[in-house]
Amino acid sequence: MNTNPVRHRKLYSICFLTMLGLALYPHSTKAADKAKSLTMVVMDPLAAPLSCPCVEGYAQRDYTVLAKHLETTMNCEVVIVFSESLPSALKKTGGKADIVIGKYSVVKSDAKLAKRAMTATSELTDLQGNTTQYGMIVVNKQDPATSVSDLADYTIIFGPSEAEEKHSAALQLLEASDIHIPSNRQKIDDACSDGACKVIDLGPESRTAAVISSYAQPLLEGCGTIKKGDLRVVGKTTPVPFVTVFVSDILDSSTRQQVATALSDAAIRPMVLQALESLAGFVPLTLSTSVAKKK
Repeated sequence: MNTNPVRHRKLYSICFLTMLGLALYPHSTKAADKAKSLTMVVMDPLAAPLSCPCVEGYAQRDYTVLAKHLETTMNCEVVIVFSESLPSALKKTGGKADIVIGKYSVVKSDAKLAKRAMTATSELTDLQGNTTQYGMIVVNKQDPATSVSDLADYTIIFGPSEAEEKHSAALQLLEASDIHIPSNRQKIDDACSDGACKVIDLGPESRTAAVISSYAQPLLEGCGTIKKGDLRVVGKTTPVPFVTVFVSDILDSSTRQQVATALSDAAIRPMVLQALESLAGFVPLTLSTSVAKKK
C-alpha cells in the first residue's frame, strides 16, 4: 500500500482541530451569554424593599418579577439592586447601572451628581393609569389656615430640592398665591413622616406647615405614623412625573431598543402588572429629556 506520511499528518491535524472546535464552541457560546448581563437599579419609593407592608395592596411592588420578564424577553441576566439613591447603588454594583427606575426628579438629580449619562424613556402607570404625583401642603387639623393664601407668615417644611413635588413645585404653588416664604422660614426634611409629625407635635400655635408627597399619605396613615384627620390639606401642587425608567447612554442602540420593547411588552403580562401594582405597565415618556454627563 502506498501511504503518504505528510498527508496523514495533515488529516490528523484537521480532524483534531475540528473536534476541538466542536468541543469548545458550546462552552464559548455559554460564556458569552453569561457575560451579557444588565444591572437594574430600583429607586421606586413604592417598591417593597424600600417601603413598608402597612397598606394591603399598596407600596409592595415586586420588581423581581419585572427582572425575570426582562431576562426571558431579552435572553440575558438581569441583576437587580434596590437603593434610595443612585450613588449608593453604584457602590453596590461596582459602578454599573444600565437601567434605573425611580422618582423622575430624584433619578435625574442623582444621575447628574454621579456624572452618569442617562435618558428617561418611559413611565410606570399606577392602578388608576396615572403616571404623575403631586405635593400636598398640610397643616395641623386645628390650624386656622384654610388655603395657601393663609400661609404668608408660616414656617414651611419642604422636601429636599431633588424631590420636585415637595420643593420646587410647592414653591411655585405658593408664589402663584403671592406667598413668598423667606429663607429663614424654609425648613428641609428628607422624609414626609418627619415634616408631618413636626406639624402635629408643634401644634397649631406654631404656624407651621409641611409639604408631603401624595403617594406617601396612605402610608403615613396606614403605618400609624399619623392618625387619620390629624392633618388637613390646604393646597396641592401641579402634577409632576413620578416613577420613570432611565436607560444608560452607554448601552448600544440595539440593547436600548430591546429594553424599550421588553418594557412595553409588560403591558400584556398580567403577572407583571400585578407585581408592579400597575394598570397599563410602562408607557412612553411624555417628556423628552436626557441627563447629560458633566464634563
